[in-house]
Amino acid sequence: MKLADQVAVVTGGSRGIGAAICVALAEEGATVVVNHRRSPERAERVADDIRSAGGRAHVTAADVSRPDEVRRMVDDALAEFGRIDILVNNAGIADNDLIYRMSPESWLAVMKVNFGGVFHCTQAVLPHLMARGSGAIVNVSSAMGERGWIGQANYAASKGAINAFTRSCAMETARFGIRVNAVLPGFARTELVDDLLDGEQGRRILRQIPMRAFVEPAEIARTVCFLAGPDATRITGALVPVDGGAMTALGLGRAAL
Repeated sequence: MKLADQVAVVTGGSRGIGAAICVALAEEGATVVVNHRRSPERAERVADDIRSAGGRAHVTAADVSRPDEVRRMVDDALAEFGRIDILVNNAGIADNDLIYRMSPESWLAVMKVNFGGVFHCTQAVLPHLMARGSGAIVNVSSAMGERGWIGQANYAASKGAINAFTRSCAMETARFGIRVNAVLPGFARTELVDDLLDGEQGRRILRQIPMRAFVEPAEIARTVCFLAGPDATRITGALVPVDGGAMTALGLGRAAL
């Protein structure tokens, strides 16, 4: 187990990609703090699955767009386990609309959770990682942050901001032994988009993906585990697409450099 004795905080861990990341980290031996905003039952099910497999998990509630709640989440994790080694910034929302009719409230809500949450959680955890002289932060961004998408200007902008933040944070923290990377999923199969991907629009999207397959949450989770683990000790500031080759086909393969 490559993450034995490590404590990982995963935001948005109650469903979809976040839940898969929690389970995968636990399978590698990490103790997992499963964060949710308002889904305690779902988060407890994820934690119970981890415990049933012999792992350790703890559930904590926090709205990552609120710095006071983020600080309480971090304090809770430290009180429970005495350390934090890994932070996975996964929490995110979408509120789609075309730019000309998108409300300021919709724009700000997505930016506050998706990008603001990454900033608040990273800022809260960094002093502890810096004091330890080691640590890993993995931001779950999106291929949309590099390519954009019709009707998702707020979402794409928030993910593009995460990508730039990842590189800046990596440069600031490398001297403390901290690694900061991002995973850029393409279209992933989760309950929120399964209906879309199974329809005609999904078939059109699939034709743009060289590997002709949508991404599974477990595939994203394994990439997160790699970036958080000892096999990635000299990888920092990387943006790693997990998209079946879609970004490369669109001439955006340089995003991983």
